[in-house]
Amino acid sequence: MAGEALPSVTLVLGGARSGKSAYAEGLVMAAAAERGAVYVATARESEDAEMRARIAAHRERRVGFDWRVVEAPLDLSEALVSLAGSECPVLVDCLSLWLANVMEAGRDPAAEGERLLAAARGCSASVVFVSLEVGLGVIPVSSSGRLFRDLLGALNQSVASEAEQVFFVVAGLPVRIKPGLA
Repeated sequence: MAGEALPSVTLVLGGARSGKSAYAEGLVMAAAAERGAVYVATARESEDAEMRARIAAHRERRVGFDWRVVEAPLDLSEALVSLAGSECPVLVDCLSLWLANVMEAGRDPAAEGERLLAAARGCSASVVFVSLEVGLGVIPVSSSGRLFRDLLGALNQSVASEAEQVFFVVAGLPVRIKPGLA
């Protein structure tokens, strides 16, 4: 698996605790081989103990590999633009948290999504996006929850249409959904 080439854009989808981040990290590490990789983290540091524990678990899993970490909880497009000439593969984890941050900041999610896709197109490095698949769960009770679900679904569709490969991870098992079987 080491040294395997990645296409310019890959999307890894899955539910919460599906193993999507670990799978995406494995894809990037296999492609990076000796040159290392860039990890673009979209989570904000939190006063919430449970979220701090999640962030710590992600950091711990990355120990022992040459990751350059870029924190981009809101300005993800700018982070990708700054990496445009990078030779190292880039992992963006995750679009779900980034979109929540965009919404909280009062920014236009559609415009930010377009900027993100343009930045990914302009990046010479392979970019692997991780995102929650929110369309399989219950209908959120609140209007803000439904809006988030709808916006993330639209963002996931946009990224998937740009991506050369898309994986859906269920119970730690990846299923390639693009390109599909002939």
